[in-house]
Amino acid sequence: MANISKGLFTFDNYCQVNIIKLKTTGRIIREQREAKGLLLRQVAAKLDIDTAILSKIERGERKASREQIVSLAEILDLKKDDLLIQYLSENIAYEIADDDLAKQALKLAEKKVEYIKKNRK
Repeated sequence: MANISKGLFTFDNYCQVNIIKLKTTGRIIREQREAKGLLLRQVAAKLDIDTAILSKIERGERKASREQIVSLAEILDLKKDDLLIQYLSENIAYEIADDDLAKQALKLAEKKVEYIKKNRK
């Protein structure tokens, strides 16, 4: 795998490639942590969480909070917005994946988001 932290790929390109491979947010976090040579305990300490919790986040057994994702992006030298997009899209996808109307709901939700943003200003 290419070393993302040295800028060989932008995270956006990395994310797009890994979506095809269906990598989870946790796996992306683990691979970047390992690529930077950081131990679980080092990153967990920076997040002020238990090592076991970070391990579960990386394995997809526990969801990180939005704040933890922002902190992880900073700690791992990843673009915050790109990691948040990955995280949010994964949360949405898992929430609606089993519903036969998921794709149609996403299309409508996109229009609603645009409408809400436009009318809040």
